[in-house]
Amino acid sequence: MTNIDIIGYFAATLTTLSFLPQAMLTLRTRDTESLSLSMYSAFTLGVFFWLVYGIYTKNNVIIFANCITFVLASLILGFKLYNTFIKTPRTQTTTASRKKNRKRKSRYR
Repeated sequence: MTNIDIIGYFAATLTTLSFLPQAMLTLRTRDTESLSLSMYSAFTLGVFFWLVYGIYTKNNVIIFANCITFVLASLILGFKLYNTFIKTPRTQTTTASRKKNRKRKSRYR
């Protein structure tokens, strides 16, 4: 392994690890409301093509980083697609109805 390979692996590890907290939060909460569908679609597709490029050029650094990122990005994109097109939206509760519900609950305690 050359020095340039070490730099590549270090860069790949840092960029992949920087993505990990957001990915873990989204996977844990399954909340994708604040994520842009078009951005995440383009990001996931871009990571996929970087992975294909790495496989085609037999560049282990690119394969390593983009394989992990592609799996995580695909999971998040899957949640985003599900939440956008399949899951029924939650009903919005107004402030007045929340107060009314609190009064009802407190009466029976």
